[in-house]
Amino acid sequence: MIKIKKINKTDIPDADIQSVSKWQTTDSREKSGRNSVKKEYKYELRLYIAGNTAKSMAALANLKKYCEEHLGDTYVLEVIDLLIQPQLAAGDQILAIPTLVRKVPVPIRKIIGDLSNEEKVLVGLDIRPAKK
Repeated sequence: MIKIKKINKTDIPDADIQSVSKWQTTDSREKSGRNSVKKEYKYELRLYIAGNTAKSMAALANLKKYCEEHLGDTYVLEVIDLLIQPQLAAGDQILAIPTLVRKVPVPIRKIIGDLSNEEKVLVGLDIRPAKK
């Protein structure tokens, strides 16, 4: 069974809510309890956006595509809308939006922009080595 971990649905168009929820899921074994097993993700990503701006929606769509193609189910994605929760920008020192933050694996990496350059995003996330 799959459940939604975290999501801000307020400023996401109705057409995108289901697709965003799909990327915000966790294994049902994460429920608290003595016999539960917490699922470990190889990648923990946060995407900071600002409402329904064109760049924010493009970054979300591009990131979903890259994650589906290259990461499978080894990641968790948290989408944070700074129009709703602006105080969260300070925690990751967000100065521009949209910004993708890779929390795990360390070191923390940040990619700013609409994530349209697939090669740079994959290299930035250490999914693919840089071409020489």
